[in-house]
Amino acid sequence: MSTKDNYNLIYMDKKGDLVETDLLAVVRNGNEFILFDEFIPLPEGSDLLYLPDRLPLAYLDNEVLTVEGEKEEIYPLCAILPAGYTRLALPAYENTSNASILPLFGYSAVVGKDGELFVAAKQTDDPYKGNPLNYPQDRLPEAIEELKKSLPKNRLVEHLAYCALEYHCLTAMNIFLNRWEGGIPSSTRCNANCLGCISLQESECCPSPQARIDFSPSAEEIAELALYHLSSSEEPIISFGQGCEGEPLLAFSQIKRALKIIRKTTDKGIINMNTNAYSPERLLELREVGLDSIRITMISNIEKTYQIYHKPQGFNITDIRHSIKSLSKEGVFISLNLLTIPGLNDMPEEISAWESLLQEGFIDLIQIRNLNIDPDYLFAQIPLKQQGIGISEFLTVLSQYAPIGNFSLYDI
Repeated sequence: MSTKDNYNLIYMDKKGDLVETDLLAVVRNGNEFILFDEFIPLPEGSDLLYLPDRLPLAYLDNEVLTVEGEKEEIYPLCAILPAGYTRLALPAYENTSNASILPLFGYSAVVGKDGELFVAAKQTDDPYKGNPLNYPQDRLPEAIEELKKSLPKNRLVEHLAYCALEYHCLTAMNIFLNRWEGGIPSSTRCNANCLGCISLQESECCPSPQARIDFSPSAEEIAELALYHLSSSEEPIISFGQGCEGEPLLAFSQIKRALKIIRKTTDKGIINMNTNAYSPERLLELREVGLDSIRITMISNIEKTYQIYHKPQGFNITDIRHSIKSLSKEGVFISLNLLTIPGLNDMPEEISAWESLLQEGFIDLIQIRNLNIDPDYLFAQIPLKQQGIGISEFLTVLSQYAPIGNFSLYDI
């Protein structure tokens, strides 16, 4: 373990105060605890969290040690990053015997230096559109009421209002704020059972941070809301496949009818689908009636790893690759929604597998997503066979094949 710049362990005490120590901070990459120096000042819009039933780790006398409070409990500190920033390292801690599985958030290592907070991250896109501080909460209630009056029978408006106000979903808020990418959930079902699904989880895992849509909107409801957003918004995108729904291709019939209505009325904006891309046939049919872009969610291009995490039902990576090639030939803009966690994606075998896909030239954009999951829970499911080379190096390798970012591009 080599010596890095002097970043210090910082923890939270029982009163909620942050305490910077004179101990060297360590971070976690996979199952390795290491010294690290790729930190940036904590970005605006970040959330600080403490981790209960866990003890912070630090570096002293050439070894990693567990730090305990002298008179009271202390807790490891971490950050949840705003979109536009990619996590480079996990917080370093030791579980106590009482530790339960952590909720589904993207935990990033936080350290202290000269009284300031730093996080193991790098900026990978313009953070403006992903910064919660740029979403005026005071405007939402009035905007929601106005849209309810305009589309009084559309159930999606009520659903998205709840997502905007309760979950602070950015794509839901964009519908009411008349800008950018607006989410239109459409599917109650999914044909995968991802370990980190944020809308539906098995009871023995961890609570989902939001509820899945519980009705199937009609083609007319979808088209009505889509036409509103496309006609009234700045840089408009309508996007199927949100966090509060399942796989949108399972709502294929309604979406296809909706796209026909939309594109008969307007050619404005971009129609996108976030999907697991299990059916090239359905995607090609949607392309014929107006689908412009897809964003394919994958944690790995290795079949075994993909199967463990996504638990697909009736499809595999071969089907996904067929979708990518078929849609690329038809001019669809194809993004990877690459779920990323330090220690997994940056293993050499994982990088080689991504290179085999990317060098074919069908991927237009790699959108990095900080995977929301308890690292211990994930790594118990997916054993780490190699030591990762670091997320920074992982991003450098991938950037040779396609642009790296966090948001959709608008130049389709």
